[in-house]
Amino acid sequence: MSRGVAGRRPFPPEIATYLVKLACELPDLAGRSLSLWTCAELARSLIRDEVVTTISPQTVQRILASYRLKPWRVHHWMSPKVPRDQDFRRRVLDILDLYTRALGPDEIVYSVDEKTSLQPRSRTSPTKPARPDLSPVRVEHEYVRKGALQLFAAFNPRTGQVLGICRRRKRQVEFLELLAEVERSTPASIRVIHVLCDNVRTHHGKQVRAWLERHPRFQFHFTPVHCSWMNQVEQWFSILQRKRMTASNFEDLADLEKKVTAFITEWNQTAHPFDWSETSFTKILDKVEAELRAAA
Repeated sequence: MSRGVAGRRPFPPEIATYLVKLACELPDLAGRSLSLWTCAELARSLIRDEVVTTISPQTVQRILASYRLKPWRVHHWMSPKVPRDQDFRRRVLDILDLYTRALGPDEIVYSVDEKTSLQPRSRTSPTKPARPDLSPVRVEHEYVRKGALQLFAAFNPRTGQVLGICRRRKRQVEFLELLAEVERSTPASIRVIHVLCDNVRTHHGKQVRAWLERHPRFQFHFTPVHCSWMNQVEQWFSILQRKRMTASNFEDLADLEKKVTAFITEWNQTAHPFDWSETSFTKILDKVEAELRAAA
């Protein structure tokens, strides 16, 4: 029996079966050059394949809803090429420790990364503010490209304070400039500066390793591969993107740098840490433990 919706005629079972089978295939495998299915595209395919003579996207949606199927949604998952092994578990627990344990009076933690390719995108006409007649902010569609900046930032998970510098390029040289800024900003009473970052070469190349040998206060901690979400500075980058870079209109690179720097200053005036706890890592640690038990 096909599943129907209350108050509506039941769907012909052969149509529902064909639709569900199609929705559970990637569009490329079904001969469609699409990334994801939508209800309209599924309806079009049903008609093209002569399963029906006509069907609306709304009917397609009702059929899929009865099977709790939403093929237009995307969930990113970790590649099996990156095993959840003992090393993965160790790194996760190390990050959990950095975020949740009580730090000693001589310790500080920074979550560090780069937000790349910040573009001025100068509009050809000035942006117009909202008006009381319910007119929204109006942003000129046309813009001129004027290069890009890379933002190097260090986020303090305990206070929410941010240190940041903008540079034209993303190399070890620029990354070391950020570390030097962290060094200058950290009192001498702090003997251990924990730095959490990802695994790109910019963070552990030859120049960086040589610099760390001369600055023993710094201790680096690396996220597991494909786990950038564990780096809290990424959460702050999303705030920057939403509050400062949406509908952007900067005169040039100098104007962009000035306003990003001003945003950091304003953020720091009311900075707050993010609410991370042991439960933030529970799901992934449970998966690690399950895979370790299965491999034993």
